[in-house]
Amino acid sequence: MRIFVSGSLAYDRIMDFPGRFQDHILPEKIHILNVCFMVNGLIERFGGTAGNIAYNLVLLGEKPVILATGGKDFAPYQDWLLRWELPLQGIRAIPQEFTAGAYITTDLGDNQITGFNPGAMKFPSEYNFDGINPKETLAIIAPGNLGDMLDYSRAYKNLGMPYIFDPGQSIPAWEGADLKEMADGALALIVNDYELEMYRQKTGLEEAGILELTPTLITTKGEAGSVILTRQGEETVPAVPALQVVDPTGAGDAYRAGLLKGLILNQPWTEAARMGAVLASFAVEQQGTQEHQLELAAFWERYADNFGPPPVAGQ
Repeated sequence: MRIFVSGSLAYDRIMDFPGRFQDHILPEKIHILNVCFMVNGLIERFGGTAGNIAYNLVLLGEKPVILATGGKDFAPYQDWLLRWELPLQGIRAIPQEFTAGAYITTDLGDNQITGFNPGAMKFPSEYNFDGINPKETLAIIAPGNLGDMLDYSRAYKNLGMPYIFDPGQSIPAWEGADLKEMADGALALIVNDYELEMYRQKTGLEEAGILELTPTLITTKGEAGSVILTRQGEETVPAVPALQVVDPTGAGDAYRAGLLKGLILNQPWTEAARMGAVLASFAVEQQGTQEHQLELAAFWERYADNFGPPPVAGQ
């Protein structure tokens, strides 16, 4: 089974400010703000929705095709993907731009100032699906280039390829009609609880209306787990406790990867969501979205500790 993951590839450049922003911003001068924060250093990590989901799928033994763009500084990220034997044919090079990058400065109070340069992400990845057998594929549309998101949803429907629609932080950029079109015909719409409210406001749809577009609505709720809503009813899947919570960033992408792996193994939504919850628990144990590593035996052991015997024969 071939998995296509469209979305973003980005560098997360993280800086720590050894003070508090509020001590350096004069409220009465906010209209002529001009400040400089001296940071302790910079850490560069690989990120982006497509990169994160693909990396987590690698941990579960899959080699998905990433559909995204990389810029003139993409070489280190490319080396990282090759290290994990991920195919590169779906990544379009944009030599005149930098790879998308988030510049995140955090102060002692955990307040953050972030600048995001979309760079190469402004361009579509333009993947050609000629020769692909739709019966042997599964795709997820994650936040990335807006043109890609709409075009790939249309392509998947035209080809009869099953896909999950994950609009995430892109929701404010869309009109309601587009959000409805991309969800229409998807295997599932997956959002967190905040994004669900934004999706409802944009589209004017409540849960019943969403289920007229797609048969499955999955809502992730952090420590409260996730909720799977279908026309047959609702089921809650609890979160899996981590050994330590270091950084929750990236847990949602790990959950999506586990969910996809469950579907590849022909598991029902509930079992797939449990697999997502297990993988998310490993992600939060390390700083960064692609820093955690695990053996499959450890994954299934944690599954068994939380949900009982694994559903997959031979595990």
